[in-house]
Amino acid sequence: MTAPCLAIATPDTLPAEADCVVIGAGIVGVSVAYWLARAGQKVVLVEKGAVGAEQSSRNWGWCRQQNRDARELPLSTRSLALWEEMGADIGDTLGFSRCGLLYLSNDEAEIEGWAKWGRFARGAGVDTRMLSAAEANQRGAATGQRWKGGVWSPTDGMADPVRAAPLIAKAVMKHGSHVVQNCAARGVELAAGRVCGVVTEAGVIRTPVVVMAGGAWASSFVYQLGIRFPQASARSSVLSLAPGATGLPDALHTAPVSVTRRGDGGYMLAISGKASLDLTPGALTGIRDFLPMFARRWRLLRPGGAQGWAAGFETRRRWALDRPTPMERTRILDPRPSAQVIAQTLARARALLPALRDVPVQDTWAGYIDSTPDGVPVIDAEIGIPGLVLAAGLSGHGFGIGPGVGHLVADMVLGRAPITETAQYRLSRFGRSQWGKVADF
Repeated sequence: MTAPCLAIATPDTLPAEADCVVIGAGIVGVSVAYWLARAGQKVVLVEKGAVGAEQSSRNWGWCRQQNRDARELPLSTRSLALWEEMGADIGDTLGFSRCGLLYLSNDEAEIEGWAKWGRFARGAGVDTRMLSAAEANQRGAATGQRWKGGVWSPTDGMADPVRAAPLIAKAVMKHGSHVVQNCAARGVELAAGRVCGVVTEAGVIRTPVVVMAGGAWASSFVYQLGIRFPQASARSSVLSLAPGATGLPDALHTAPVSVTRRGDGGYMLAISGKASLDLTPGALTGIRDFLPMFARRWRLLRPGGAQGWAAGFETRRRWALDRPTPMERTRILDPRPSAQVIAQTLARARALLPALRDVPVQDTWAGYIDSTPDGVPVIDAEIGIPGLVLAAGLSGHGFGIGPGVGHLVADMVLGRAPITETAQYRLSRFGRSQWGKVADF
């Protein structure tokens, strides 16, 4: 079943030129367009399907610093403040609140890992609090179980995946720029080796700058330009329960299952890290890059089927710019969830939280999480073609840090001082071995 997502109306008219064209209207693409438009740039944001309809509406909605890779932590911290700033400008909270995130565990090694991260993070100014057994049992009283310990991160929170990307897209238009849905970008035109335009199914947009923020589609798109971007997409299955349960934490993580309160009062259920790896051309050609990650996470990853291959988002075939492309054949990636994972997730959640035992299932869905070999995104304006910027491979962290990624890309495009360091996000890092470089969190 397709994940719920707020539908918005956008004009069908395609501008002939722009200061910048952003490809892909997920949370990263809309945030890039928003910060550029707010800075006075004339932006065209093109989306092959509907705004926010892929992974940006299929995630948990968590906006966290807790357990972030050190390379991502500064961006995570800035993004929390940017969620609030964007909400104030837009006139809507985007469902964002610093409700706090609760982690509970009976695994002493896991607890020690959290404590080790906490010692580092507190040195970086993050408010992360280890919980004793008594404190964990108090905060986790809704589980009716005993816990050895946990973490409480009070300044972290969540936003609403159903509404966030569409409302930010509306703000892009409010700031004088354009959003065009159901309009696939087929490729980039070059003059003297640099970007001069974007070819879409509805015509050409003249522009000196293009930002590729196409999520799971990014690797195959830049491949058409001779750029190698190792990317694998894991299919994650989740479900939501109808409203009705009370007394539960807004956001709870345990090893068996994680539970998140949704904007409608229901709860989303998922098993952290559990995913299916569908066979795709991109996965086959990049298998050597991903071996370190697979070696560390094999207990949570399982072989998938042929859904990803059929969808075409990781094709390694060249396509013509004057004919329909894979993006036009698959407007929205809407894979089938794993019935086995859904059943397992539901059983675990009802065993963990008695308040959920009689609450009916509302929806089930799946989404493709675009990942890099080290679990850290690529945010890079120097990938080999002047004027082409890549912002993809968010590795399951993209929703929470989307506003920060968007601001950082806008900084790159406008030549401003960046809000964070950028070296750790360069594409060129994948020219080296990835053994020992996989993100822990």
